[in-house]
This record gives sequence, C-alpha cells and structure tokens, in this order.
Amino acid sequence: MTNRTPVGRYRTLRLLGTLAGLSVVLGACNYTTGEVVTASVPNDYRQRHPIAITETNRSVVIFVGQARGGLTVPQRSDVMGLARTWVSEGTGAIVADVPVDTANARAAAAAFREAQGILAAGGVPASAIKLRHYHPDDIRTLPTIRLSYPRIAAVAGPCGLWPEDLGPSINDPGYGENREYYNFGCANQRNLAAMIDNPSDLVQPRSETPAYTPRRSEAFEKYRKGEPTTTVYPEAEKAKLSDTGK
Repeated sequence: MTNRTPVGRYRTLRLLGTLAGLSVVLGACNYTTGEVVTASVPNDYRQRHPIAITETNRSVVIFVGQARGGLTVPQRSDVMGLARTWVSEGTGAIVADVPVDTANARAAAAAFREAQGILAAGGVPASAIKLRHYHPDDIRTLPTIRLSYPRIAAVAGPCGLWPEDLGPSINDPGYGENREYYNFGCANQRNLAAMIDNPSDLVQPRSETPAYTPRRSEAFEKYRKGEPTTTVYPEAEKAKLSDTGK
C-alpha cells in the first residue's frame, strides 16, 4: 500500500470538484418545471370558445332618396319590428342618426318624423328616442337614417383563429394525441349564441308560470270520477299513414 503525496491528493480533489461542477451544469440543462405550454389551451370547445353575456346594439338602417320624404312599406315594417323588440329587450334609448347638410337631408328629416310616429304607436315613449345629427364622411355614399338601441345579448368567438398547424410540426408537441384543433366548435358556439332569445337562460332558470287552471280542474274532476286524466285527440288516428305497431 503506497501513501499518496500531498500533490497527488490535491490533484484528486481538484478532479472530483471539476466532475461535480460538470454534473451540476449538465443537470441544469435538463432541468424542467414540468409545465406543459399546450395544456393552457382547453380540450373542450365550450371552454375554448365560451358564450359570453354582453351589451350590444340592435340597428335598423333606412335608405332615403332625395325626392322621397316618407318610408316605404318594408321600411315601416322594419321600424315597427324595432319598436316591438325594444319594448321586450331594450336597455337604453333608441338613438336616431339623421344626416344633415346633404342632398337628401330634407327627405331624411321627413322620414324620421314618420319613423317617430311608428315608434310611438309601437309603445316607445318620446323620451326614449334621441335624435343625433351627423355629417357623412364619404360624399359618394348615400346618407342613411340609423335607428339603434343597446340590448343584452349572448356572443361567442371570434372564429377563424388558427394558432397551430393542423399537420405535423415541431412547434406542436401535442401532435398525434388526437386533440381537437383550436377553431373546432367555434362556429357552433357562435350560432348557438345567435339563436338564444333570452341570454339570462344561460345563467339561471326562469321562474315558474301560473298553472293553467281550466286544464287542472278538468284533470282533477276526471281523477275524482275514476276516469283517465289523459287528453283524448279524436283526429289523431286520421293523421296516421300506417297501422304498424297496432
């Protein structure tokens, strides 16, 4: 057994220190927090494209020529429809943007007065109609009358976003996992939001309506007599095309 000299022991300790430092450096290169970036994108399309409740404007545009001072039959129908929807869903006043200092300014003013009368007949009070004049920016465009009001609506989107490639890509570590692409389901959510009549239905159920008393009384009377309480439809058999299942 040989005794190491102080110089040999020093070299051995220095070599061990070098190896320890190198292992730390290599370990730092392989260090990861465990966080997966793609996990921040939800896999459920209802979470990627949620339906939100917001306040938007409903508008009706009225085109007015230079030599016509009234509304056409379709325009009267549009204004009356706007009045009906404002009564049921409006959250603010109806703002009427009417052009001034244009070739059709006089005709537009006359058309607005007629629209005021139609709105009043539809249940809109005069205090809920605000007149606002404007000067068109583009003289080539026919100035129009715009009637608009704010309302609560359900919205989703925007759609058409493609943050990742659909095919193989080194920038998509999740490729091959059979995951939904980002834009999947967005159009369905947007169409569903547009079809919702009352946006509050997405948040809470509606309160119960009163029972139909005549029908309930008739059902109780049949139950008291021991008769079937179901409704009988005599004409139901005539609408059948086949006797299959009898």
